Amino acid sequence: MSHYDPLIDSAAARLGRVLDELGFKVTTAESCTGGGIAEAVTRIAGSSRWFETGFVTYANASKSRWLGVESSDLEAHGAVSEPVVQAMAKGARDAAQAQMAVAVSGVAGPDGGSADKPVGTVWFGWALEDGSVVTECKRFQGGRREVRAQTVLHALERLVKEAQKQAANRLSV
Repeated sequence: MSHYDPLIDSAAARLGRVLDELGFKVTTAESCTGGGIAEAVTRIAGSSRWFETGFVTYANASKSRWLGVESSDLEAHGAVSEPVVQAMAKGARDAAQAQMAVAVSGVAGPDGGSADKPVGTVWFGWALEDGSVVTECKRFQGGRREVRAQTVLHALERLVKEAQKQAANRLSV
């Protein structure tokens, strides 16, 4: 058990409450976390009301095949890049027919890093109901387990934030 687990559970539960209020579904497109975000979401009782599908696309070929990531983006920018997570998030949202999606691609370590993308580098993409995609790059510290846990936590926390914005927008209309 990681010291991140209670934080992850709390974020997943908050996400579920907001998505339930909105009547939204969420999906995941994961590479470096290997399904960890989907696992965290489904730890929450009742998650089937707001989560139906998750994609683990660890290999570049599966990112293209299942999520529509252009091979030219993978070749030009690498899997750990903004264009790739944007495409992953959009592709997952569309394929799952969900209102929101999160995509992650990163270098969890202990090897695989480079000068441009050291171990701990993770790109995130959050595809929203309005068609927009919010992206962010983070650099996490620690070993593989810590990088993956921090990635899951950050992905969920930002999903909560974006879902809360959607809820606030609905109230102001």
